[in-house]
Amino acid sequence: MQVILLERVEKLGQMGDEVKVKDGFARNYLLPNKKALRANKANREYFASQKAQLEARNLEQKKEAEAVGAKLDGKTFTLIRQAGDRGQLYGSVSPRDISDAITAGGVSVSRTQIPLDQAIKTIGMFKVGVRLHPEVRVNVTINVARSEDEAERQARGEDVLAERTEAEEARAGAEAMFEEGAGPKPEGEAEEVE
Repeated sequence: MQVILLERVEKLGQMGDEVKVKDGFARNYLLPNKKALRANKANREYFASQKAQLEARNLEQKKEAEAVGAKLDGKTFTLIRQAGDRGQLYGSVSPRDISDAITAGGVSVSRTQIPLDQAIKTIGMFKVGVRLHPEVRVNVTINVARSEDEAERQARGEDVLAERTEAEEARAGAEAMFEEGAGPKPEGEAEEVE
């Protein structure tokens, strides 16, 4: 289906471009979200008459998005999640979780503005892009941890998983050493000889 774009659409084109897209994409996303019009004579004339207003509105939205982006760019948000000993989360961090954390931080962002390329399934620090406008994208850091203390240590750059596994190994070594009959006997208890 041929459509006329009413705003910039990532990986598709700029405002005013006439592009061919799959019918389902046009019917289910572009047309209902008012991002495009069907390319016919009446709509081409309508776009030509409304082009100045559409560009002015787009420029205004872009300026607002840049102002919000300046406040948001480079900030770090902490998410506390349950995870196993090796840092594997019980579940994953979704765009909704990230948008809720950012909104709690003072900037209103919807989950559709956070495109995740891969699911976040482990604890750690992750750079995530936030699309505030089709032409404005900023990066935030998401700190996924098991506790506030662990989040602070991760923010300082410590590897909380490596430290934890060394402590576990030391504990396992100590337990193996003090198993029955494995360690030295105290002085008062001499082995009985028959």
